[in-house]
Amino acid sequence: MTDSPMADDASAQTPDSDYRCGYIAIVGRPNVGKSTLMNVLVGAKVSITSRKAQTTRHRITGIQTIENTQYVYVDTPGFQTRHSNALNKTLNRTVTNTLTAADVILFVIEAGTFGPADKQVLDLLPANVPCILVLNKADRNKDKTTLMPFAREVASHHDFAAVVPVSAKQRFQLDRLQEEVRKLLPQNPPMFDEDDITDRSEKFLASEIVREKVFRFVGEELPYTSTVLIEKFEQEGNLRRIFAAILVERDNHKAMVIGQKGARLKEISTQSRQDMERLFGGPVYLEIWVKVKSGWADNEAGLRAYGYE
Repeated sequence: MTDSPMADDASAQTPDSDYRCGYIAIVGRPNVGKSTLMNVLVGAKVSITSRKAQTTRHRITGIQTIENTQYVYVDTPGFQTRHSNALNKTLNRTVTNTLTAADVILFVIEAGTFGPADKQVLDLLPANVPCILVLNKADRNKDKTTLMPFAREVASHHDFAAVVPVSAKQRFQLDRLQEEVRKLLPQNPPMFDEDDITDRSEKFLASEIVREKVFRFVGEELPYTSTVLIEKFEQEGNLRRIFAAILVERDNHKAMVIGQKGARLKEISTQSRQDMERLFGGPVYLEIWVKVKSGWADNEAGLRAYGYE
């Protein structure tokens, strides 16, 4: 042993021998609450939410560091079973690639509901990655006595490491879920800084926020292939100037987004700006245009050109 300053520095940099860190893939069919679950766990809106299926199109990473554990959650697109087009094939490939690289998997279903689409996702789970069955929206289950028999039925299809009923929106049992996840994470030093909440850029997050508002206000009228491009992102001190384009397939879709006398586009812009200011922690100047860009999602090359993985 020595009392030299160099020895003290080296000791300070030695990672906790029980420090745990790893990737946790959140998977399930569309609309079971995967994005909401990750946002609540991370404590910030890093993945957009919507009732519209196929809202999440990218592999979104959310990071939470608590004492000697760093949870790196990966929100995946809902696995698509209905249509075999280029976008859905790309989304499904994102899901399967994430599963094989994960340290832990959270298989999310709605409490009380286990249908063919859930089973199809379950069949994708690799046997060599520990998986936790997450029964989300458990607060909606009025007869609590049916929950455990239901869980046992689902668990008969796969060797789950744990079964945890939760409610992401009500923050019910999320501490217990994290305890179960920590048990399964490998002993690794942290991969990200303590204050990081995502590995995505602010430019990417801005485009996702606008896209969420488009789907929220236009709903089922607008095809899921519509997307958002950030054409310019500038920062002056704490102020961010963001210029975005909503890309749609037809002129009538453009009219839907703009709304009567521009009212719908104004609401999209206002709520997008407010969400950005909360996430970025500073003022945002936002301008949004709506443009027709026909044929952009007709093939996989086009999808890659617009940032799909």
